[in-house]
Amino acid sequence: MTGLNGKVALVTGAASGIGLACARALAGEGARVFVADVDERGARDACATIAAAGAAASALALDVTDETAWTAAIARVRAEARALHVLVNNAGICIAAPLLELSYASWRRQLAVNLDGVFLGTKAALPLMVASGGGSIINVSSVAGLQGAPGLTGYCATKGGVRLFTKAVALECAQARNGVRVNSVHPGGIETPLWAKMASDGLAPPAGDPVIPSRMASTREAALAATPLGVVGTPDDIAAGVVYLASDGARFVTGTELVIDGGAFAG
Repeated sequence: MTGLNGKVALVTGAASGIGLACARALAGEGARVFVADVDERGARDACATIAAAGAAASALALDVTDETAWTAAIARVRAEARALHVLVNNAGICIAAPLLELSYASWRRQLAVNLDGVFLGTKAALPLMVASGGGSIINVSSVAGLQGAPGLTGYCATKGGVRLFTKAVALECAQARNGVRVNSVHPGGIETPLWAKMASDGLAPPAGDPVIPSRMASTREAALAATPLGVVGTPDDIAAGVVYLASDGARFVTGTELVIDGGAFAG
């Protein structure tokens, strides 16, 4: 398939989970993809997987909370690909804790990655996207950006911020007639490595830690109970929506949210 043939895309948090699925799917549709992640080794491994499938990808070390790092990343995209048509602001963390047990440091860390990262990435990429003739910015929010959830106050605050930031930038771009569309995607219960990190300050437990299977199982059970379709989503489910929003088939779609949650938000 070549629905994005000739396009250049950058995906953050693309070494695993939803970001990796988005990078693979965009590359599979013909885009040249920059796989960006703070985990540089993971980004290189992701590129090897994409290349093995016959698509083009380049690894990019990127801390989304660092404005200087964003400037360097976009400069590299400009130098190597001379354009940018798709930006997927996917990098994010989730720290689960009751409000009275949530430290200010954890609150700030979620804001830095989940919300500041989207702001910095959008601001850094927009000039190159406009110079490239327009494109699509896709910000990965969550159903937790549409409704509250106990134990996820910080996460909900950041993902709600992503939703309205997206709408505001979409209207600015529309007003400027610059050809850039901006939308948010709101996953529901999607099984990713994020599940194992939620109760450990957003950090991955050590490989082989026996706590991982139990955390994954308990979160899977909760996700199943909250999903009317009765199945847990996969990163590929989200990637399919991202490919649509990146494509010319969504040329009239901007400033909206695409909810992919198995019906959880319907009731």
